[in-house]
Amino acid sequence: MTELAELEAELARLKQEHRDLDMAIDALESMVAGDQLQVQRLKKRKLALKDVIIRLEDQLTPDIIA
Repeated sequence: MTELAELEAELARLKQEHRDLDMAIDALESMVAGDQLQVQRLKKRKLALKDVIIRLEDQLTPDIIA
């Protein structure tokens, strides 16, 4: 597999994990006795994933000189 294909596969995996975390956070927040500490941890992980996703997208996007 080429480096580009590997980056694209990793990006797709991270985006899926990001969506899964979003659903898990929503489910926990909708519970009456939701675990707020767990929600905070999931949100922190979600933000970290978003940073990695942005870095990978920057690597995949060619530099265009304006």
